[in-house]
Amino acid sequence: MQIFFPKEKESENRVSILPETVKKLVELGISVEVETSLGKTVHVSDDLYASSGASISKDRNSSLSSSDVTCRINKPETEEISFLKKNSIHISFLDPFNEIELVKEFANSNISAISMELIPRITRAQKMDALSSQANLGGYAAVIEASRCLGKSFPMMMTAAGTISPSKIFVIGVGVAGLQAIATAKRLGARVEAFDTRPVVEEQVRSLGARFVQIDIGETEETEQGYAKELSKEQIKMQQEGMKKICSQSDVVITTAQVFGRPAPRIVTKEMIEVMKPGSVIVDMAVGTGGNVEGSRAEESVIQNGVTIVGLSNLPGEVAFDASLVYGNNLFNLIEEYWDSENKKFDFDITDEILSGCVVTHEGDIVNNMVKDRI
Repeated sequence: MQIFFPKEKESENRVSILPETVKKLVELGISVEVETSLGKTVHVSDDLYASSGASISKDRNSSLSSSDVTCRINKPETEEISFLKKNSIHISFLDPFNEIELVKEFANSNISAISMELIPRITRAQKMDALSSQANLGGYAAVIEASRCLGKSFPMMMTAAGTISPSKIFVIGVGVAGLQAIATAKRLGARVEAFDTRPVVEEQVRSLGARFVQIDIGETEETEQGYAKELSKEQIKMQQEGMKKICSQSDVVITTAQVFGRPAPRIVTKEMIEVMKPGSVIVDMAVGTGGNVEGSRAEESVIQNGVTIVGLSNLPGEVAFDASLVYGNNLFNLIEEYWDSENKKFDFDITDEILSGCVVTHEGDIVNNMVKDRI
């Protein structure tokens, strides 16, 4: 079986595999092919890939047409699907709820498409959960970016010239990204507060040394996979009023709130920004799905009333090498789980509890129930 790893789009710093993961795939008896210059953005040469057992492809379309499995990070261009080998497997983030035409093209081309966003959040699948591995690094990168933009130090400092107070950080949304943001800000010496619509995460927040902000917004729920369910308009208004005071006292606000498969909720309003101190910073981690912050723009830093609003849609790409390492490991763990070593093939059973959650198209049909419901 041959697996092909094509280069990502030019704006992407991450890569889908590093040489050490290539070695593990080759040891399984899999033929690995990578597109030439795949590792350029993370300073990994073709020679390093070759020495790990990979073949170097200089003809992208030919490799797409001959490979049994194609793995990448980002969704492909729709027109590229026609080059994929019939009955082959394509694995990447697909954004299937918003990319309906792309999903239909996969089905029409008889490609089994796996969406990495849809890996179930169950114990058995944790090692394949790329959404969490990337969010973890995104939370770290958000804090580092905030510290770069803030004109203050994070920790308290005692000097002969006087005492410097610690910066105050407010994290909104305590999922994987939020927890890592809290942990990173605490390591840097900041005073950290956090809020989430799910009171059950209070213990996790406190275990990291932060204060959990309690705002009464009525009854809230979470999905079976642990995501926060979408709030009503009344609950969002109550939440905003409760957070307004905390924002006014904070040097940095980091928003991480996203609703799976839907536009991000608008949490930080213009009125909330107006009460913040000039020089303070907001990092909108949800800017790529519509944004939590009024006025945030993807790939830009804008200033409103002296407040810098950072909108980087690919924060894991700010730590591209490590993000590439863990993503490649997620792919390897997925492939290894279903690798039939005796017959040297991918054992593709879509009734399996993991594959039934993440396979979107198979044998010419859209087989994922959540995606079918959206269509």
